[in-house]
Amino acid sequence: MHEFSLLIADWYRQNKRDLPWRNTVDPYFIWLSEIILQQTRVDQGLSYYEKFKTNYPNVQTLAEASEQQVLNDWQGLGYYSRARNLKSSAAHIHEVLDGKFPDSFEEIRKLKGVGPYTAAAIASFAFGEKVAVVDGNVYRVLARFFNITTPIDSTEGIKQFQELADELISEKNPGEHNQAIMEFGALQCAPKNPNCHKCALAPKCEALRHKTVEQLPVKKSKTRIRNRFFHYALFKTPNEIVVTKREAKDIWQHLYEFPLLEVELRLAPDEIIEQLELKFGKKVIKFSTEYKHILSHQHLYTRFFHFDEIPQSLSANSISIADLEDYPLPRLIDKYLKENH
Repeated sequence: MHEFSLLIADWYRQNKRDLPWRNTVDPYFIWLSEIILQQTRVDQGLSYYEKFKTNYPNVQTLAEASEQQVLNDWQGLGYYSRARNLKSSAAHIHEVLDGKFPDSFEEIRKLKGVGPYTAAAIASFAFGEKVAVVDGNVYRVLARFFNITTPIDSTEGIKQFQELADELISEKNPGEHNQAIMEFGALQCAPKNPNCHKCALAPKCEALRHKTVEQLPVKKSKTRIRNRFFHYALFKTPNEIVVTKREAKDIWQHLYEFPLLEVELRLAPDEIIEQLELKFGKKVIKFSTEYKHILSHQHLYTRFFHFDEIPQSLSANSISIADLEDYPLPRLIDKYLKENH
């Protein structure tokens, strides 16, 4: 067990990427990076981290910013609940904890949007607390190195992998150990076609010995994909455009979009046009091809239906086109507008 920690730490010192959040022990900046990197690749998250660090250099500035401003800065990253939780937790730290960031795993875990993995990362990186991280990379490395076939999404598997990670973690430098095992999974022990023949852990890897590398880690089930059919009514004049705010607890909560008609099954454009014209009392002048937008557990099939007049019923939702950049939009809509301005 001790040998694993030494091997992984030695590999890390030779191969780690130079990332800005690794050059600080400030829990606020580490927290920012960890929330941004949830469900986001490092190369995509890097620019957002720099933006948030510049726009919100401390907890107070983030706490005092408007949610709309934070969501606007988050635009394009997806999984917007992360941004809402970030803002909410900053307000809690600033107002309830007098601006002092929690300094233990158990206290960090209480922040909104922070799970066991994120709390362990912050506690070990910022405060040197001996708590092991277990994310997708860690599951993969441990499953392969020890040839573990227990499904990682089972109750038994979650418990087994956490206990093993806790047993392996370095006493002297838990933060470096956690960084090392995650980095090893990201760069060396890749999900597909890992370069096992140039791997520092290869001589001790049980999956390599048993030829089970490609089969590990095991998952017991696949998530069912939900198909949704979105039809947006785009009311736009040379100077104005109609937007509405998504309030329901669903994807893109508190972001802005166009008036939406969602239906259960795919319908022909003519059928949608008939419904939209009946609802708004205006004529559709053109419509887009269908766009497929993939989210983690949902596939959105979307068309945009253009109108050149704004109905009286929507006049309160009309804004200046020049002000549109102040309204956070889902990536799908932002991309469509940029391609069809």
